[in-house]
Amino acid sequence: MGSGGSDVDAYMEALAPEPRATLERIREAVRAAAPEAVERISYGMPTFTYRGRPLIHFAAAKAHCAIYGTSAGTLRFGHAEPPDDAFVRGLVVERMAAIEAQLAAKPGRARAAD
Repeated sequence: MGSGGSDVDAYMEALAPEPRATLERIREAVRAAAPEAVERISYGMPTFTYRGRPLIHFAAAKAHCAIYGTSAGTLRFGHAEPPDDAFVRGLVVERMAAIEAQLAAKPGRARAAD
């Protein structure tokens, strides 16, 4: 986990139990799919970065939770209705492949290590 983990922990602790449980499940699925990703707060929400680029964001709102930054756009779901872990892992793997392709297409640029 990256240096922003304590900020993400504080974000999670401030949530009501249902959305917290849903976002913790998403957080664990992302960690499983991308153990080298760095966790931080970005745009006021928990974010994982991969090789210096945003991988996935997730957050709780008043009436729903959401995952941002996917090829499918924003995914919204009820506080007590998390998406399947395999689905989340698939989103993460797809985003990692897209980031790798972007980096490979720009060989002259320095590549971030986180």
